[in-house]
Amino acid sequence: MEAEKKKQIRVWCDGCYDMVHFGHANSLRQAKALGAYLIVGVHTDEEITKHKGPPVYTEEERYKMVRAIKWVDEVVEGAPYVTTLETLDKYNCDFCVHGDDITMTADGVDTYHLVKEAGRYKEVKRTAGVSTTDLVGRMLLMTRQHFYRGQREYEVGKEGSSTMGQDSAARSPWTGCSQFLPTTQKIIQFSEGKEPKPGDRIVYVAGAFDLFHVGHLDFLEKARAEGDFLIVGLHTDPVVNSYKGKNYPIMNLHERVLSVLACKVC
Repeated sequence: MEAEKKKQIRVWCDGCYDMVHFGHANSLRQAKALGAYLIVGVHTDEEITKHKGPPVYTEEERYKMVRAIKWVDEVVEGAPYVTTLETLDKYNCDFCVHGDDITMTADGVDTYHLVKEAGRYKEVKRTAGVSTTDLVGRMLLMTRQHFYRGQREYEVGKEGSSTMGQDSAARSPWTGCSQFLPTTQKIIQFSEGKEPKPGDRIVYVAGAFDLFHVGHLDFLEKARAEGDFLIVGLHTDPVVNSYKGKNYPIMNLHERVLSVLACKVC
């Protein structure tokens, strides 16, 4: 009976989704788990500029990046900045889901106050230590604390933050950089666990895939079209730094792994 009820639930999420990263993907993964069909509204450049300032990516790039996240069933372009009951009803959504951080309009109004008052709002855990602001900060501050080096270069933790970066030890107070080590369980949550079938044409690509963007997505889609099964290899932080220099990669190995795993094509 519970499974049958869940099959009918349609979930709404919305946001800017600028410089789409694994934090966005993790939020959408949690939202999808609350229902059967996930619709994601993405705000226009004009709306974002009015309430937050100009986005880094264009709206067309952001639409494409959100469509590529494996838990997203449908994207609504030009969603209103303030979520209304009319929007939920228009797309037959039962409720709206957002992270446990507050989003405000330029006038200081909670963008979810209408759906909250109507009891059609649910919260999921925000992934601490990563946001578009955090990533821009890493670039501007030229930080390297997020790198995995030495014995940790290839490490995948068996234990770690059970809420994916929510505990106090998961965040550097000086840089705002995520210090959490994703557990194998978290990587499994992002991975579908698929394996190639006998006779499949397997395509292999490798790279940094730092700050996963629409160019990476286009490349992976073209690579996937060359065969039946795509394997993506990621270079470690010291390797990327050796050929890119400065404070590259901006995202550490495990952050980049999760960003790639969240993509439908992988």
